[in-house]
Amino acid sequence: MKKNKGRRRSNKEEAREIKEKELHLSAWRPWERMQTLVKEICVGRIEANGGCKGSGDKRMLQPQFKPHNIQQVLLRLFQVIPGRSPYGSWDPGRCLRCAVVGNSGNLRGAGYGAAIDRHDYIMRINLAPTVGYEDDAGSHTTHHFMYPESAKNLAANVSFVLVPFKTLDLVWITSALSTGQIRFTYAPVKQFLRVDKDKVQIFNPAFFKYIHDHWTRHHGRYPSTGMLVLFFALHVCDEVNVFGFGADSRGNWHHYWEQNRYSGEFRKTGVHDADYEAQIIEQLAKAGKITVFPGK
Repeated sequence: MKKNKGRRRSNKEEAREIKEKELHLSAWRPWERMQTLVKEICVGRIEANGGCKGSGDKRMLQPQFKPHNIQQVLLRLFQVIPGRSPYGSWDPGRCLRCAVVGNSGNLRGAGYGAAIDRHDYIMRINLAPTVGYEDDAGSHTTHHFMYPESAKNLAANVSFVLVPFKTLDLVWITSALSTGQIRFTYAPVKQFLRVDKDKVQIFNPAFFKYIHDHWTRHHGRYPSTGMLVLFFALHVCDEVNVFGFGADSRGNWHHYWEQNRYSGEFRKTGVHDADYEAQIIEQLAKAGKITVFPGK
């Protein structure tokens, strides 16, 4: 009889995966950034030897009904935004402190605002507002991570970081910063985006795949945006402090700006595995790689 490839992992297998993460984490040294194991976006085919050649490689992005030539898409994109990495230089004498601010309702009433605002980088996710929530969530932002369907205009001093789930997302950002031709993906999107073009960044789909393969281990359809941002911070920062992740003290999953404490039913959809991601965060905290502020 053939084994069911889709079977659930046993408790023993789950425990072994967590142990592997602990061993992986133990190899890190304090105040040392994670080594960047991910190459730049390949505008051609990834060959067996790791080289990049030929037609577009779309393995890291969701398939679509209307295919796009990834090479042409990226060439157009980098005519509109900078094609250089802003993270190339590093001062070994400086400790770069970063706050990864999630959207959990446990921020409400926690009073973390001033502590969040004291970080060098302050990273926020999707629709997260600050106006009216300064005492708990802070008022400053340096990086805002969004996908097209959650995008909003940003102040000129904030980096818009696009998290692309499909090739159309890369087409959209080019359009939103130039011609405004795209108004709909699977949902309405902003026709034009008011952000500083020089501060627009693209979350590398290869890095997305690295996290999905090596950390969340294909639990859920793909990692949550919060998990992607957390690992981004681990790769560019020396100190990572995490706010607004997980349930509140009553066990409810909801956003800090929402009144409905039961609005976080997304946790049960299977798109993201919130419980497995919580285990990863717990292990990172246990290993001293991040500090988690639990909120209220």
